[in-house]
This record gives sequence, C-alpha cells and structure tokens, in this order.
Amino acid sequence: MQQFIQIFQTLPDPRASNARHDLTEVLLIALAAILCGAQTCADMAEFGQAKQAVLRQFLRLEHGIPSHDTFSRVFRILDAQAFEATFQTFMAAFARHITGVVAIDGKALRGAFERGRKSTPLHLVNIWASDARLAIGQHLAPARNEVAGALEALKLLSLRGCVVTADALHCHGAMAQAIVDQQADYALALKENRPSLYADAKALLAPFSHQLEELARPNHDRLEERRACVVAAVALGQKHGFAGLQAVGCVELRRYMAGVQQEPMVRYFALSKVFSPSELLSITRSHWGIENQLHWVLDVVFDEDGARNRKDHGPQNMAVLRKLALNVLRSHPYKASIRRKIKHAGWNDSFLLELLGHMR
Repeated sequence: MQQFIQIFQTLPDPRASNARHDLTEVLLIALAAILCGAQTCADMAEFGQAKQAVLRQFLRLEHGIPSHDTFSRVFRILDAQAFEATFQTFMAAFARHITGVVAIDGKALRGAFERGRKSTPLHLVNIWASDARLAIGQHLAPARNEVAGALEALKLLSLRGCVVTADALHCHGAMAQAIVDQQADYALALKENRPSLYADAKALLAPFSHQLEELARPNHDRLEERRACVVAAVALGQKHGFAGLQAVGCVELRRYMAGVQQEPMVRYFALSKVFSPSELLSITRSHWGIENQLHWVLDVVFDEDGARNRKDHGPQNMAVLRKLALNVLRSHPYKASIRRKIKHAGWNDSFLLELLGHMR
C-alpha cells in the first residue's frame, strides 16, 4: 500500500489548494470500494461511511469520508492522461518486469457517451500482459481512432523482450516500427485490409504443409484441431516497407461440434521473428486473454458497459480504477473467482486489508 501512496501522491491535484480531502485518500477509498463491489460514486460514499473504522487504520480521514459529489467531481476533473500514466508507472513497479505476450485491443465503454451520441461511446485502447494476467496500460483512442491510440499507448510502456500481438486493424508499418523501436517482437494478424501483403503472404505459405498439429481436450461437445506453419519472409518486409518483418505464418483451426466438423478457419500473421509452429500456436492463443480475462470480466463482473459515468474525464478515470482493482484481485493468491473475491472483500474486513496490503 505504501508503494501505491508513494506513486499516486505525485499525481497533480486539479482542485483548489483549500480542498478538504487528500487526493490520494480519495483514490484509495474509491479503489477499496470497487474491490468490494462498488460501481458508482454514490456507492463509494456509502462504502466509506460503512467501513470508516477499517479505513481509519491506514488513512487519516481528517475531514471524514468524502461525499458522493466529491468523488464525482474528483474523477471528472482529474487529468485522465496523467492518471493513466501513473497507473502504468504503478503497474510497472507492481508487476516488476513484464515478459511474454502483450496484447493490444480496443474496447468501447458503451454507457459512456455524450448526450445524443449513443452510437459513439468512449473508446479506449487496453494493453494486457498475458503471462502475468494483468492490465498494464490504457489510453484513450483520440476521436475513436484506435490505431492512433495504440501508437500513443506504446510510447508509454517498456516492452523490451516481449511479443506484442494485435488484430488486423494494427497490422501496418507504423505499428511494426513502434514495436521494433521498443526492442520487442510482434505477431500481428494479417487480413485483406492489407491486400498486397496478404496476397503475397498467402502465396508464400501455400506450398508448405502445416508443421504442427494440436488437439484440444473435448469441452462442451467441442473438439479443436489447430495446425500452424511459419515461413521466413524477409523479402516481403523489404518489398512492402514493413519494419522488422522476418516471417509470415498461418494457423488453421478445425472445430468439431458434437462430432460434426465445422468449416475450417485459416488466420495469417506478420511476424518479426521466425517462430516455431508451436510458439506461434501459443502466442495466438495467449492473445485471446485480453478478451476472455480482461474485457469479459470488466463487462460481466464489474458491469463496465453499464457504467453511467459520462461527463468530462469521469468515464476514463473510472476505467483505470476498475483495471487497478482487477489486477489487485487477480494477483492475490486466494483461490477463488474474481466475483467471489469481491464478495469476500466486502464481507471480511481482514481480507480487504490483505488486498490493499498486497499492493506492495
């Protein structure tokens, strides 16, 4: 917890100098509330009143518990970019050194839209460390431009030695260059939105038989068979001006539902390294952690899509707090689902203090 206080107390306080409540204390109360299931600023104020005796064990609370209006105002006016940067600094210290697959993907906060603009909600770019199972970054997609948001997010991270994965939207020269500049590798999904490179990669891979086969365990009447192929393709990188391109690969998926084979699916990838087929299979499967272990949990457990924060920086800052809470819950060794950990934190003050103390 001391590490959290040391890092977040450097965050600029946008309020007047005579503000009654310490900014770091407001953030800690809000985080503790989300760890216990709070979803709104009113929930945070209610939580603070109910758990005041517990909170006073590590906070001064010189002026008591902030009101829901105070929580709302703080998150509305707090500089979102500074908060995101501080979150990333904290995660770099919390998770020590990030290795393995780092996935990038966009996510809309469907309830966060300006009046009359329901079809264009706030759009964020999330960054997920698959091996550590932690969200390590978030950045606003400017004007809902996910490509620009992802490029800006990469500048704030240290990814040396990692393998960055992303969907076909991010398979372009600027993204490849940004990853290479970070001294990281990439495995970018390649589709027909890059028609020339896609056609060349497909033609290069066509003569080669798939080199590896993986049979997944049956699950809910489903059996999956995956095959991968990787071919060196330095010339394609030079031809298409694609920084660092060393190989192209493909993964073929055959799925059997209740014993009936479904239509095969083949996905292609631009690679900065000649990975082995087994490595490519592992990398591509790890990428889906950002959907299954981050986005799905944020929506289903934290009800992120149902969040009604809409004004100013409120939605963006609350999204950071939810990711921070998820990271703390997931990293705690207690063997239970995220939902059960949240309930346990709300019911058991000792476990809540354990969670907060775990942020060392």
